[in-house]
Amino acid sequence: MRPILLALPLLALSACATPESRVRSALMNAGLSRPVSTCMAQRMVDRLSLAQLQKLSSLSDLRDRRVGELTVGELLRKTRALGDLKILEVVTTAGLGCAIAS
Repeated sequence: MRPILLALPLLALSACATPESRVRSALMNAGLSRPVSTCMAQRMVDRLSLAQLQKLSSLSDLRDRRVGELTVGELLRKTRALGDLKILEVVTTAGLGCAIAS
């Protein structure tokens, strides 16, 4: 089988991914632990628009960090640089609440 044929089911599955699962995966790829990423994604998806979530995804310099390598404080500093107060508010409250809870 050609590699492209093997990739088609994976592409179909990724297209079905919910915004919450995408946010969770992005947070985990950035280096947050799975429990904190899951908690934050649940809180953020309900409070941010898709445009704001996409803006947040522009923090590409955080990608591919090891789990536990990124602190919530570092994520907040990077988020503040986006210049969107609503994003900063939501990430701050989700990050602090989830960090305390875990």
